[in-house]
Amino acid sequence: MSEDNGSSGGKRLLRIRQGRIVAGVCAGLGAYFGVDVNLVRLAFGVFTVFYGLGILLYLIAWLILPEQGEDGSIVESFVTKRSSRL
Repeated sequence: MSEDNGSSGGKRLLRIRQGRIVAGVCAGLGAYFGVDVNLVRLAFGVFTVFYGLGILLYLIAWLILPEQGEDGSIVESFVTKRSSRL
């Protein structure tokens, strides 16, 4: 499920398409760490209910993790577009 990085040969933390419900963050984390995706979703739910951080952590991960098949994250593409305009 994880995708190899061509330059280093190691696995990369990505938002994967297979098994995603919203943006693929939980599926990507589950595949990267080798745990069931439902446990990752449960952890985000617990952090949301008890600490209020689950949604914030999910949004941050969505912004900084590249999608499977893409070279960069949403933040990287935004910064690249922004710096090319200057």
